[in-house]
Amino acid sequence: MFQDLELEEWANQKEGGKAITMIDVRSPSEFAESTIPGSLNIPLFDDQERAEIGTLYKQVSVDAAKQRGLEVVSAKLPDFVRKFAEISGRKAVFCWRGGMRSRTTATLLSLMDIHTYRLAGGYRAYRQWVVSTLEGMEFAPDLTVIHGNTGSGKTLLLRKLQEQGYPVMDLEGMAGHRGSVFGQIGLQARNQKMFDSLLLEDLSRYREAPYVLMEAESKRIGKVVVPDFLMAKKEQGRHIRIDLPTDVRVQIILEDYEPWNNPEACLQAFRKIKSKIHTPIAAEIEQSLLAGRYDRAVELLLIYYYDPRYAHTENQYEDADFTVIRAGSVDEAVTEAERLLPQPV
Repeated sequence: MFQDLELEEWANQKEGGKAITMIDVRSPSEFAESTIPGSLNIPLFDDQERAEIGTLYKQVSVDAAKQRGLEVVSAKLPDFVRKFAEISGRKAVFCWRGGMRSRTTATLLSLMDIHTYRLAGGYRAYRQWVVSTLEGMEFAPDLTVIHGNTGSGKTLLLRKLQEQGYPVMDLEGMAGHRGSVFGQIGLQARNQKMFDSLLLEDLSRYREAPYVLMEAESKRIGKVVVPDFLMAKKEQGRHIRIDLPTDVRVQIILEDYEPWNNPEACLQAFRKIKSKIHTPIAAEIEQSLLAGRYDRAVELLLIYYYDPRYAHTENQYEDADFTVIRAGSVDEAVTEAERLLPQPV
């Protein structure tokens, strides 16, 4: 018979480095919306099957829903069990609230001599734990905040530093959004539930770090909101500004956004801000986008829209002591940043 794994015990084991593979047996759409970071998805029912069984449960009877569920599971049982058998080491299953789907899965697996835990309370309990933990979070490490005009390669710089072992929190990566009106192009934006989970992972990972690097984000990034305690910590942090030439910034943006792959999305995003740009300039930007002259469109957007907005935003840091890195490329900026930063532990 399977054993229940309490959420607190799971969290303690995770923090202690005891590996356990978490397996989400909810439907693919539930998994895509939000899950425990690092989980695998082996659904007991796909989206269509879940909808059908749910309709029977509500409109016919519990017994009818159970009977249909048994028919569905029986047809896919060999392949379902095989997927679990291929996963080595300790594993735990969970569904929405630790109910029928995870209990059925754990019971079936135990009958096949495949031991698995069931996460007590399921994803709902996990989500409640994330929210309460973030609400009471005290994050000790100092923050080193990276600033710079749009296209200055801040995210790229942070990722390069992270690859070299520096403690980095990539909030845009967690949000699946770059933080501007064009920010979702080519990305899959995440909701608040998934953002909170990913953020808590990093906050826990770096709890003992002397400092953490992050970008100078606003409180809202796409669909998500950054917690107040982290925004307050950001204001009190060390501030470094990256200064790159405009032509280099244009190339960074083109390589990141690849506008030629999403021409309509770029045009729609621009039209949301078109009225905020001087009319002749806005007309040239729009014509450049329509003609595929993306380098010119980006250059004009930087000079006439994003740079003035950034200058205004920087006023909120008027009392901050900035260290400025002037470089000709992101790689040069990384080299200079390494000179300024304490070596990673």
